[in-house]
Amino acid sequence: MDERYSRQMLFAPIGETGQRKLSESAVLIIGMGALGTVLANHMVRAGVGLVRFVDRDYVERSNLQRQMLYDEEDVEHGYPKAVAAERKLRKINSDIKIEAIVADVTVQNIDALLMDIDLVLDGTDNFQTRFLLNDACFRSGIPFTYGGAVSSRGMSAILVPGATPCLRCFIQSADAGGQTCDMIGVISPVVDIVASYQAVEALKYLVGAADKRRNSLMTFDLWQNHSFEMKLGEPAKQCPCCQLKQYPALQAAEQDAAVSLCGRSTVQISGGAPLNLEQWRQRLEPIAVELTHNAYLLKAELPEGERLVLFPDGRVLVQGTEDMVRAKTLYARYIGN
Repeated sequence: MDERYSRQMLFAPIGETGQRKLSESAVLIIGMGALGTVLANHMVRAGVGLVRFVDRDYVERSNLQRQMLYDEEDVEHGYPKAVAAERKLRKINSDIKIEAIVADVTVQNIDALLMDIDLVLDGTDNFQTRFLLNDACFRSGIPFTYGGAVSSRGMSAILVPGATPCLRCFIQSADAGGQTCDMIGVISPVVDIVASYQAVEALKYLVGAADKRRNSLMTFDLWQNHSFEMKLGEPAKQCPCCQLKQYPALQAAEQDAAVSLCGRSTVQISGGAPLNLEQWRQRLEPIAVELTHNAYLLKAELPEGERLVLFPDGRVLVQGTEDMVRAKTLYARYIGN
């Protein structure tokens, strides 16, 4: 075994046998923001054989306070988070396989993302994606570690199909809303602690230590010095996911093409044809107040004050508004229908 894992193997519950199991395991991280960057760092350093991650966003200056893999150079170059994370992580561990995917997680691609995966780590920042992840994991029999961090509060749990309730047993609707770090802020130590709880449960599962699994939803507030554990208990009898096997988030033929990103003053519009960024640079250059681009995205500051961010997969972010009608109007004006 690689000497880099020597201290981890000296920990008896892992040992050489557990380390070998980690090297043969594959994990998927959904979201490479605050939680995702810490999770990926732990998985890569622990020697998990395949670490696949997916994120739809790019690095901004406001991310640097808590998203540990990114720096000012990533902001300057406008790298997508998945790309910037991959560049850092390959320098940490070149012996494992790292797959970075710049994409939105949707009904259409979730099964492909889960292919050959043993465990999923939740680094998302919205319940729509979490419920899609929950339903897909429970349908496929893949456990996932749930985590959330906002303000000085955090929560985490590992949810295992056939052994624990699913997320829908606790939260019935993804439309209930809630506070996000873009609305009320977050302190970075909360992120580290939540992701560390998620990571250690992932390690327990991957090395086969099922008897050590924490069978509770842990919540805490670091600033107020509060902590609480709620036993997971039995699944809700009428849960549409883990009991009735209906998987509501997977039933829609396609997701809404326009989605407001909570607290971001941004509307994402997807579902269009792939975009050739060089062609669009030439089209928008005479119109845009300012234009910046790289191999992964194109940013155009509009005369109206908003900004368009174009991705090769066909997604467009309309930044500077949460008004869906306004965003669609600008999209139609500059990108077309």
